[in-house]
Amino acid sequence: MQAIQPLQDHLEVMPKPQADAPIGIFDSGIGGLSVALEVLKHLPHERIVYYADTANVPYGGKADDEIRELTARAIDWLYRQGCKVAIVACNTASAFSLDYLRKYYGEQFPIIGLVPAVKPAVIQSKTKVIGVLATPATFRGKLIQDVIQYFAVPAGVEVQPIVSLELVPLIEQGKSLSPECLAVLQQSLQPLLDKGADHLVLGCTHYPFLRPAIAQLYGERLTLVDSGQAVARQCGRILAKYQLLATQFNPSMPRVMCVMSGHNAQVMQPIVEHLTGQQADWLLLNLV
Repeated sequence: MQAIQPLQDHLEVMPKPQADAPIGIFDSGIGGLSVALEVLKHLPHERIVYYADTANVPYGGKADDEIRELTARAIDWLYRQGCKVAIVACNTASAFSLDYLRKYYGEQFPIIGLVPAVKPAVIQSKTKVIGVLATPATFRGKLIQDVIQYFAVPAGVEVQPIVSLELVPLIEQGKSLSPECLAVLQQSLQPLLDKGADHLVLGCTHYPFLRPAIAQLYGERLTLVDSGQAVARQCGRILAKYQLLATQFNPSMPRVMCVMSGHNAQVMQPIVEHLTGQQADWLLLNLV
């Protein structure tokens, strides 16, 4: 495998992908594996090349231009691996990169992004107060501001932003149920409960892995909502549109090939296994 190179001024046209080509998924770390699990559940014949930029995680506190550059380089790498579609499984990266990436690749390489699941939370909320747990960069982006204006404001639903830079590193270290993580969650979420919120939007792909911890703290007092299922369904629709749906799975290939930029695949192996319950047909590699 080649190391990631910066995006070129002009798109190098790759051979047209076939239906048996993999789906590319990118995230700043291993959080996007929550999206990969939803894709595999919804599209069981597909295989995935997953790029985790563990050398640069987390993205939430980075400058806007750095987020755009890292995202562009990662998607370029997936494109050069022959993936048939790319999912930017990172709310922070999606907030700053989707328009540029879609314009750059056009229909040759469809790009699917994430938007925090504010709409379903607004529709389902009975108390008219919801929380969105996300990174500072996600809240700076236009995507989340648009969905709040289009869906929450007309419905009279109050959206409470909740920011933490501590949760992603804890999840990356396999500490999602640790006393430290529980303390951070309680400090972050208790004010939301005090305001009467009944729904919490998990606005980062790492955060679905916090479901057991949040349930341990608050039981069923908060309904948790994330974008994973919606992204998986959208991926299926796009593959069907371009006649690229796989009709059968090739058992000789790994179902998920997870490539890590931080050269820490061996260290991350037990954490990935714990978070995903991965099977033998998952392969973790370091980016060469």
